[in-house]
Amino acid sequence: MVTTTDSTQIVTTPNVQAHAQPSFKRWLKHSFYFQHTRRYFKPVDLQRIAAAVQQAEFGHVGEIQVVIEGHLPCLQAYKQNTRKRAEQLFAELGVWDTEYNSGVLLYLNLCERQVELIFDRGLQQATQQEVWNLICQDMVRQLVQKNYCKAVVQAIMKIGNILQQYDEINERVNENERPDTPIIIN
Repeated sequence: MVTTTDSTQIVTTPNVQAHAQPSFKRWLKHSFYFQHTRRYFKPVDLQRIAAAVQQAEFGHVGEIQVVIEGHLPCLQAYKQNTRKRAEQLFAELGVWDTEYNSGVLLYLNLCERQVELIFDRGLQQATQQEVWNLICQDMVRQLVQKNYCKAVVQAIMKIGNILQQYDEINERVNENERPDTPIIIN
């Protein structure tokens, strides 16, 4: 499902009308999640992800930012689900602040094995909703099989292919407005 706001299009929302309800169970789960993100993503994996972002951004003005978070912060886990957290990071990290409104946030929460794709208003017509959903579903399937790096790299390349097909005006300067390295939040 898609939720529309003034500046973003939110992907992978199962119920458009759903709001993050306070959840003691979610808070408890995230409070006792002790797995460190670095356990799943070694430095060489982070380099592969950064290289995939750089390759996926070539030839169009889209900017992909990858955020991998181990768990929601304890103070936020009670009132905030992964979708709300992804929206918060989209705003805080300034992914929306690109010249052509072409920022994409790929957010992965390891504790809940949830993937959220958030993209800026300049990319609203990039493709059909089903395509975005398939990217997220494929990534979740790979995560279940414990192919963490492969899941992220494949999702990045699929996003890059969509952006390449959508952005037909290749005369624009292709500046890198966002860092290619993934942001790791434990």
